Amino acid sequence: MNPLKRWGANPDAVLVGRVRKGSHDAYGELVRRHQEILYRHARGLGLEHDVSLDIVQDAFIKGYARLDECRDPEHFRAWLFKIVRNLCLDYLKNIRRTAVSLSDVPEAALGMHGDPEAMLSVNEAMDRLPPALREAFMLKHDAGYTYEEIADITGASPSAVKMRVHRAREALQGLLMEQSPDAEVTIRSA
Repeated sequence: MNPLKRWGANPDAVLVGRVRKGSHDAYGELVRRHQEILYRHARGLGLEHDVSLDIVQDAFIKGYARLDECRDPEHFRAWLFKIVRNLCLDYLKNIRRTAVSLSDVPEAALGMHGDPEAMLSVNEAMDRLPPALREAFMLKHDAGYTYEEIADITGASPSAVKMRVHRAREALQGLLMEQSPDAEVTIRSA
């Protein structure tokens, strides 16, 4: 569901306008709306719980300080995603981590429903994806962005994003079939 429709009378653009006029409460509402999805994205990029929380907090602080740089308030969330993504990539680059883990993957995106053992396999399979494929898949299926929005966030072309999501789906399906040959695995297309 489009987040702007979900929030009805107060889409992000309205709240950004209020923040620009000095309303701290409006920014608090923006934080409440987006902190969970931004946290999941940081975790999905391989960061530990505490680091993810810190990065999301830093992103909101940067976002507040640089709110005038948000050219399109209707896409405030995508603008914040870029900030979080850049902070995560900087963190990973600075500590030269190679291990990547995933904490949350939407069950509906993978056709798995409530089976803890299956979800463990999904997490393991996601961990084996290259970071670019994992990120594109999560932005599409966890955050619900369009290919064009993902392209804007990641700096890739829309066709490259479509290919990454497609390859991630294929790779996940193959990995999950390897782990559970008797299971029926369906990864939905967007």
